[in-house]
Amino acid sequence: MEFYTKEGGRAPVSLPYASFWDRLLALLIDSLLTALIAILLMPLLGLPLLPEPNDLETRLRLHLVSIFVGWIYYAGFQSSVYQATPGKLIRGIFVTDTEGYRLSFTKATGRYFSKLLSGLTLLLGYLLAAFTPKKQALHDLLAHTLVLKHPSS
Repeated sequence: MEFYTKEGGRAPVSLPYASFWDRLLALLIDSLLTALIAILLMPLLGLPLLPEPNDLETRLRLHLVSIFVGWIYYAGFQSSVYQATPGKLIRGIFVTDTEGYRLSFTKATGRYFSKLLSGLTLLLGYLLAAFTPKKQALHDLLAHTLVLKHPSS
């Protein structure tokens, strides 16, 4: 991916695509953080952390809270000035659209919900990042996004 500096717009800056392993480690870090946020939020919403096995209504509420937390976390951080979740920041990677611009909250929302398809394909959608030329997972292809290595890392 090539970017151009603001000074005259003539000097291209080339950034490498984030590796599958950097992305996986970032995902693990972010998964732990979103789980912690959801666990802290559940009692405030009057939800038990361990529902009864046959309590389908409570289980559905727990899943909805988890989805909401994940959505706000991922879409919020990836559309921020950092263009990265805390896990991605730790790994020195960030998300852009295919033109190199920061994602809008709407586009980041689409990317987040596209991850459902990456997961529903027995995680094969995530594994695509190891084999596509631009290291894009299925949700990146659907949302027209790239994950790049930060120049300072």
